[in-house]
Amino acid sequence: MKRKNPYLGADQHTQRAKAQGYPARSVFKLREIDERVRLLRVGQRVVDLGAAPGSWTLWAAERVGPQGSVLAIDLKELSLALAPHVTAVRGDALELGSELLVRHGPFDVVLSDMAPSTSGNKLRDQALSAELFSRALEVGREHGAPGSAFVAKLFMSGDFPALRRAVGEVYAQVKTIRAEATRPNSSEVFVVGMAHR
Repeated sequence: MKRKNPYLGADQHTQRAKAQGYPARSVFKLREIDERVRLLRVGQRVVDLGAAPGSWTLWAAERVGPQGSVLAIDLKELSLALAPHVTAVRGDALELGSELLVRHGPFDVVLSDMAPSTSGNKLRDQALSAELFSRALEVGREHGAPGSAFVAKLFMSGDFPALRRAVGEVYAQVKTIRAEATRPNSSEVFVVGMAHR
């Protein structure tokens, strides 16, 4: 009797992620960004907003090592085995009090893979994406260490130029990256801010 392939129907990026121990294809997006801008280093403090299912958290934890720390926040609980230097918190990144962030920060890297639950209404989804992006940038502005970095997902829309400018007000360098592992029909990009002013 043939064994059923658990990844049948999954695309190649998802298959590779699962085979390498990551829950989702998104790990390849962060890995590409990390390699392109030299984002993560040993000993850094990282906050991962919208962390579930946990691929970015795992990648960041590996890169910063036990000398660093990762604070992972999501509405959903992370059902993963996490290293001792990772703290997972169930909560809404839009409603987080600063006490938690102050306790774990200041952060060398603020990550956000947050995205709205898509409704099929493109304009609504874009507006919600812009709201999540703005909240992540607020965390970066208030809790990023001097010289720190920021990476956040954004659905492309008419708000993009203004949001990119807003990143430039906080970070000296701004880049927009569309990761290779992004699905062809997706409008998502990642805005990267380097060198917190």
